[in-house]
Amino acid sequence: MASLPMHECTNARMHKGRRRTSPPIIRAFVHSCIFALIVSHPVSAEVIDRVLAVVSGSLITLSDVNASLELGLVAPPEGDDPVRGVLSRLIDRELQLAEVDRYAPPEPSAADVDRELQTVLSRFPSRDTFDAILARSGIDLAHLRETMRENLRIRAYLDQRFPPGDERRQVVDDWVAGLRRRADIIDLYLVGR
Repeated sequence: MASLPMHECTNARMHKGRRRTSPPIIRAFVHSCIFALIVSHPVSAEVIDRVLAVVSGSLITLSDVNASLELGLVAPPEGDDPVRGVLSRLIDRELQLAEVDRYAPPEPSAADVDRELQTVLSRFPSRDTFDAILARSGIDLAHLRETMRENLRIRAYLDQRFPPGDERRQVVDDWVAGLRRRADIIDLYLVGR
C-alpha cells in the first residue's frame, strides 16, 4: 500500500471530518424562500364549534345550544333569537348544577334516568331520527344520560329547597338571579355571528 506524503495525509483527515457548508447568502436565500411559501400558503381552518359562554370555568358551546333545542331538553323560547334564550337557560342550569354539587342531593335511580331518557326518545318518530340528531350534535347516549341525571338532581334540589306554592317560580327566579350576580360568567354570544 502506497503511503501519502505527510502533508496530504493531514489534509485528508481534516477534510474527512468537516461538514461541507453553503455560503451564508445561499442559506439565507433558501430560508427566505421557505418562509415565503409558508406565509403565502392560505391556511384553511374549519370552525368546529363556537364557545358562547363560560360559566365558572364550564364552557357552553353552540353545539350544546343546538342539541338542547333539537332534543327538546329546553323549550324553545319566545322571541326572535332562540339561541339567546336557550343560552340563558343553559347558563342558569350550569349555575344551579354548581349549587347542586355543593349540597349533593340524593342520586336519582337508574330507573328514573331511564324514564327521562325514554321521554326524550318518545319525541322522535324513529330511533334513526334520534341517532341522527345525536350524531349531528356531537354527543352520545352516555352524555345524554348524564344530562338526564343532572336534570333530575337539579329538580330534586329545587323541590327540597323551595316548597311548592304560587310564588315558587318567582322565588327560584330570584335565587338564580342571585347566583348570576355572584358567578363568574363570560357571555360571548353576539347576534348574527
